[in-house]
Amino acid sequence: MFRPLSIFIGTRYTRAKRRNRFVSFISMTSMIGLALGVLAMIVVLSVMNGFQREMSSRILGMVPHATIVGVNPIDDWQPVAAAAMKNPQVTAAVPFTQMDGMFSYKGAMQPIEISGVDPAQEGKVSIVAQHIVRGKLDDLKPGEFGVVVGEITARRFRLNVGDKLTLIVPELSSAPGGITPRMQRLNVVGIFKVGAELDGSMALIHMADAAEIQHWQPNQVQSVRLAVKDLYAAPKVSTDIAASLGAGYKPDDWTHTQGSLFSAMKMEKTMIGLLLLMIVAVAAFNIIATLIMVVNDKGADIAILRTIGATPRQIMAIFMVQGTVIGVVGTLIGGILGVIAALNVSELVGWVERVTGQHIFSSDVYFVSNLPSELQGGDVLLICSAGFVLSFLATIYPAYRAAKIEPAHALRYS
Repeated sequence: MFRPLSIFIGTRYTRAKRRNRFVSFISMTSMIGLALGVLAMIVVLSVMNGFQREMSSRILGMVPHATIVGVNPIDDWQPVAAAAMKNPQVTAAVPFTQMDGMFSYKGAMQPIEISGVDPAQEGKVSIVAQHIVRGKLDDLKPGEFGVVVGEITARRFRLNVGDKLTLIVPELSSAPGGITPRMQRLNVVGIFKVGAELDGSMALIHMADAAEIQHWQPNQVQSVRLAVKDLYAAPKVSTDIAASLGAGYKPDDWTHTQGSLFSAMKMEKTMIGLLLLMIVAVAAFNIIATLIMVVNDKGADIAILRTIGATPRQIMAIFMVQGTVIGVVGTLIGGILGVIAALNVSELVGWVERVTGQHIFSSDVYFVSNLPSELQGGDVLLICSAGFVLSFLATIYPAYRAAKIEPAHALRYS
């Protein structure tokens, strides 16, 4: 089979056992370093993707995608929900009230965000019902002041279903300072666990109880909570719906409460990717040292090839082929191992936790309690392409030096 001279000799140099073992060692370490760099990039970016997926499914499964908030308490939320459902992006609309307060239990206190919900409809917009570990969401009954708390809150206060704790919320008054605390005794009827920070910062009560705490009518709510198909369309969807309803309503969405977190995660993924790319670049540019040594080792061969008619361009191509083969093999090995590692990293961490008995990711410290991984083909393609390109660029200077070798000079000193 016909092969160009440059490819034939370049691949032959790559396969041949060189007299200079040190050159072979440097070539091998360049290949291994490139493979490790590519492997690390694929695994780390897959883990970052996994974290973003978990954050989206867990946190955005608990907090509202968007809300239509009434300037005054909404007397009848059904027409607002009906208007919202006309938008093709909206999949569900339910009543919702939110307020901030403090939990007090046996002298200990904790800030909390209280959500007033309708238990019968909350499943349309939230995943909380799927993550109740004790009790039931349906045990939230109007007038009974039941509360469903997160697992971190329950553990911090050592709460169980049936225990009572005190909710303290600020209330406007005519007293000096304008605000006085209002206290309400709550009965714990359920505990949820989504494995995120919300387990310690969020609690749910019945919307009628929330209205009574706010001194509203039992049927009044603060807003209508929406679930949308495209999370990133939530700002526009809520703005359009609020505008269609008139001046008595204003929009809100998850980007106001959780947007900074997701922006930080996106920036973190970008910066980590760039830092790891530097590792790949260092490994790729080790090829420069390898090829320079090969050029010095093959000076006599180059001179002979020149004397029998090889052009400088062919000499340059020989060493570019050799360096590119090293880069391609290293990148492919790293890519294959990276894909395998990314697909199994969650199981590997779980195995380490079982063997050592230590939890690497604690929900008290991290937003999620395991190491998620989501392999994306686009990331693998981008990383491998970067490895190929950097490997190719690293071959240019040594190959150029080889092409500039004068045959007479090389033979004289060989």
